[in-house]
Amino acid sequence: MKVVVLGAGTMGNGIAQAFAQHGHEVALRDLDGAILDRAMGAIDKSLSKLAEKGKITPGDREATLARITRTVDFDVVTSAELVVEAIVEDLAVKTRTFGDLDRATPPGAILASNTSSISITRLGASTRRPEKVIGMHFMNPVPLMVLVEVIRGQATSDQTTRMVMDLARAMGKTPVEVNDFPGFVSNRVLMPMINEAIFVVFEGVATPEAVDQVMKLGMNHPMGPLTLADFVGLDVCLAVLEVLHDGLGDPKYRPCPLLKRMVDAGWLGRKSGRGFFKYD
Repeated sequence: MKVVVLGAGTMGNGIAQAFAQHGHEVALRDLDGAILDRAMGAIDKSLSKLAEKGKITPGDREATLARITRTVDFDVVTSAELVVEAIVEDLAVKTRTFGDLDRATPPGAILASNTSSISITRLGASTRRPEKVIGMHFMNPVPLMVLVEVIRGQATSDQTTRMVMDLARAMGKTPVEVNDFPGFVSNRVLMPMINEAIFVVFEGVATPEAVDQVMKLGMNHPMGPLTLADFVGLDVCLAVLEVLHDGLGDPKYRPCPLLKRMVDAGWLGRKSGRGFFKYD
């Protein structure tokens, strides 16, 4: 299958790697050539680690890299059978992109979004093929995490859903079908926990280190919620909470003021070098 991945950030390069590892020809497209260069470096590093651990062979690594092309040209989508959008978590940008994809891709192409919270129904409504628009929400790091949250929009067809579920299984993933609702399942459950952990720090109940230690040792979480928030990106956490708050209208989803302040300060977590913790 000819796959185009839009967006070469952390999620986009991981999605491109996962498809290429399982035999698909992948075009990784971004607006910025420097981002594409960093993405290919990240993919090479990831594959090298897998080879060092004996999970793939050196030949597999070379073959996977050979299946990925990088480009800044949007016209690459004109021959795509599947497009996976992994760009900024912004409804206006995504709807505009899906409208452009609808006009540029072959009529039979499936248009998928890796969105973590934005309505698949609304993305589908920006196209003339809402039955072929679906959510493929991969988990980070994509090459290692097996879950794919498959989100059906109001008009997504059974055939499209079945094809995407089968494709995910063929990639060694475990697809879980959910319906379109703010935050879906993963972030509707996860983000309120992260937000409450931030409120605990905001109210002076405990330090970030203490919060994470309690959750790791007491609840057997492999990673504390604030470390996880830094890993996800505090800007992404804020965007998802705002979607939940706006979409469900429940004050329990109100983002903590501390989270908003940290995002305003540019403290976005691991990717900026500072969030609830500092990173090299």
